[in-house]
Amino acid sequence: MPTSLPEDRIPVIVGVGEIVDRPTDIAAGLEPLALLEQALRRAEADSGAELLGELGSLDVVNFLSWRYRDPEKLLAERLGARPAHCYYGPVGGESPIRYLHEAAKRIARGECSVAAVCGAEAQSTATKAQRAGIELPWTPFAHEVEEPKRGAAFQKPMAVTLGVFRPITVYPLYESATSAHWGQTPREALAESGQLWSTYARVASENPNSWLKKNFTPDEITTPTPENRLIAWPYTKLMVANPTVNMGGAILMTSLAKARAAGVPEERLIYVWDGASAEEPRDYLVRDQFFESHPQNVVLKAVMDLAEGDGKKFDAIELYSCFPCVPKMARRTLGLGPDVTPTVTGGLTFFGAPLNTYMTHAACAMVRKLRSGGKLGLLYGQGGFVTKHHGLVLSRQAPSEALAQDTSVQAEADRRKGVVPEFVTEASGKGKIESFTVIYGGKGDVEHGVVMMRTADNARALARVPASDSATLAHLRNMDRTPVGSVGDIVTAGDGVLEWRVG
Repeated sequence: MPTSLPEDRIPVIVGVGEIVDRPTDIAAGLEPLALLEQALRRAEADSGAELLGELGSLDVVNFLSWRYRDPEKLLAERLGARPAHCYYGPVGGESPIRYLHEAAKRIARGECSVAAVCGAEAQSTATKAQRAGIELPWTPFAHEVEEPKRGAAFQKPMAVTLGVFRPITVYPLYESATSAHWGQTPREALAESGQLWSTYARVASENPNSWLKKNFTPDEITTPTPENRLIAWPYTKLMVANPTVNMGGAILMTSLAKARAAGVPEERLIYVWDGASAEEPRDYLVRDQFFESHPQNVVLKAVMDLAEGDGKKFDAIELYSCFPCVPKMARRTLGLGPDVTPTVTGGLTFFGAPLNTYMTHAACAMVRKLRSGGKLGLLYGQGGFVTKHHGLVLSRQAPSEALAQDTSVQAEADRRKGVVPEFVTEASGKGKIESFTVIYGGKGDVEHGVVMMRTADNARALARVPASDSATLAHLRNMDRTPVGSVGDIVTAGDGVLEWRVG
């Protein structure tokens, strides 16, 4: 596709780098800062040009396995660079795509000619060292730096009380609501998840940078065993993200003019076309419903518009995969069937989930995929609890239009939002299930169930189902008929918490 845009305002990805650290000696494990540096140097080597010293923009994805004071500045010092934009951001699985998009915009504005986005985690080594009582010879842990706000900080007290304030217990609420909305029985929904996750596992098995390189059948993924225990209904261990990895990833971007001046071969260049972003409120209980995400829908529609309004026009896609409900929702919006491979990377279960930075690795995999023959690629990242959404389109072909600077589609997402019910902690009478999950302990035993319900006056409430209430738990876990929409009795337990019982 020919373009008449100024070459110094066209952003291109010129290098990608990844590192996976599997130390045989725990004390020899690399700290996140070292993984970041190695990934960036590999990205520079991949570009074939010396560019890191000229960095004008550096974004470091938030990491949680170690704490530093100003890690972005420490990294810049290691690289011998002095970027005008040097940023270490907040928690969010969509953040690598957002940073890539923002870096591309800086190049398009002429603010810099070389930019990098990188992320790393060393949770596997950090966890093993803690359990073994080994003091790691890393940069001293910055205890004075506050831990970033996550889950519970944004949720209502009752959600925290009932344990539905972490990703593993919140995403099942979307799983239950979406499958019921689509007319699936729980058995059919689980079968779709198993088939989908098996596809992710296959791709991970072929990715040299993945943490797990094993093919899993759908049944192996969905069937509970001592090694694959249920965590939160209906998700087993093999259906959730695996953060216990040591990984680093980096993407190096320049202007087209800079790339050509540096001698980067044309066939190595991947163009950033455009993208979109939108988000939900951090408190998931103030959303209108749980069978779709308006921000997700409008973001995916916006990126589809870049592909002639047809999701099938993408030669390669990466749909964020912390839990099955996310890509299941996304592929329906994109109009893609189960025959479409939703990943170039392998997913957060099988490739590995270096927490916020999985999509950095997805961008690396996408660049390799496009270089090897694909023409148009979609990266869709998501953060929080189906909260923050960002899509970005990459291509081997140059864009015909300048990169847009205003790419938020928040106004349209807000326009689509329905009435949000009042949230209450006191209720009686009858309650209708809006969604639910069952939370399990480390040995596979039920801790309790959680029902999100609507009261007789259509308020929203959370209610517990005690582990001793076998009849109600059996109702929730019926594989052949969804309990969503069923009506039961609301009672108040001795501790003041609402409970729901099958009618």
